[in-house]
Amino acid sequence: MMRITGRVWVVVAGLVCAAMAAPAAARIKLITLPVRERVEIQLDHPNATLVEEERLVPLVKGVNQVDFSWANTQIDPRTIIFRVLPEDGAPGAKVLSVSYPPNENALVWQVAADGSGSARVRISYLLGGLTKSFHYRAVASHDERTVSLWQYVRMKNFANEAYEDSQLWAGYGKTFHKPIGINETKQVLAEKYRDVPVAKTYTCDPVAYGYIDRAQNKLRVPMHYVLTNDKAHNLGKAPLPDGKVRIFQEDGRGTVAFLGEDWGRFTPVDDEMRLYLGVAQDIVVKRTIDKNSRRRVAGNLYDHELVVKYEIENFKDSPVTLDISEDIRRLRNEVGRENGRDVQWELGDETTLRDGPDAEHSDYQRVLFHVKLPARKADGKAVKHVHKLHVVLKNEWE
Repeated sequence: MMRITGRVWVVVAGLVCAAMAAPAAARIKLITLPVRERVEIQLDHPNATLVEEERLVPLVKGVNQVDFSWANTQIDPRTIIFRVLPEDGAPGAKVLSVSYPPNENALVWQVAADGSGSARVRISYLLGGLTKSFHYRAVASHDERTVSLWQYVRMKNFANEAYEDSQLWAGYGKTFHKPIGINETKQVLAEKYRDVPVAKTYTCDPVAYGYIDRAQNKLRVPMHYVLTNDKAHNLGKAPLPDGKVRIFQEDGRGTVAFLGEDWGRFTPVDDEMRLYLGVAQDIVVKRTIDKNSRRRVAGNLYDHELVVKYEIENFKDSPVTLDISEDIRRLRNEVGRENGRDVQWELGDETTLRDGPDAEHSDYQRVLFHVKLPARKADGKAVKHVHKLHVVLKNEWE
């Protein structure tokens, strides 16, 4: 019986008969083995890797034994499947039974062939220790209007098995052919996207990002690059898997400057990936509760009125758009009126954020407004802009 670690061995019926003189418990071991003709590795599942390999196995007419062993290899024996593929000129064959030799990481298939010759067989199994992760390199143009995005797949092989010239599929995008050896880490370029339109955003949100100076009620204003994964933005071929993104910007002199790193979340087609760039030091937002009152409706029901005031200064030498986000339920909780119910609310007449809320990014509880801010004055001073958000909480109770 032919045998190797993690490979296929074959014993034909004639050899089995010749070995009858050996002890009955002995297993016949030969030297030659059929090489892999094709290997496909699918890395789409986060916890298991599917491997399919094809080999040309010599069979003789009658019953043959095919032995498969995987000592020191992280193959899940419960997942091994053996199939004989029909081919012109090949003997017809079918699997009669499968057995597991005791105390060994191996199994033996009994294969019946109606003639002698080479048959193509496919063996598939789940393999541990062969993993993948995604990584990105994003380079923004000097004017920060576009980004070039490189998507890499990094594979680590700790399965104790080498795969030469394998066809690899990472679960998204195209397949590629690469060998990967034992204990080897290999990174390959999966996709490259040029001239991806990007929006640079400045956002204040007391719930998501908090305050940079709580004593003075100054909000933190993080900056992000926002990439839309659709064809209109030169993306949209497939979902963007989650992965670490190293972010750079062209400096206008032929080189790039490193801006930082962020973890890009899984981004389906038509969704957005937000990449964190840091906190803006030249946009100041002071947030205070300017009004907190209630008006009886009937019995113990009240309409509760809240006015949030924003004092905003832009010290940048270019105009920007500031996104202001509020969670209405958390706002109710902030003034001590939380009652466990979903919030019922409407905008009041004192609201000065006339261009919002953003219909696409707002919902029944969270609102998003866009505020356009002019550049600072020539003398370096910023104009203070005051905006108010007036919210009427309907049918609250004591």
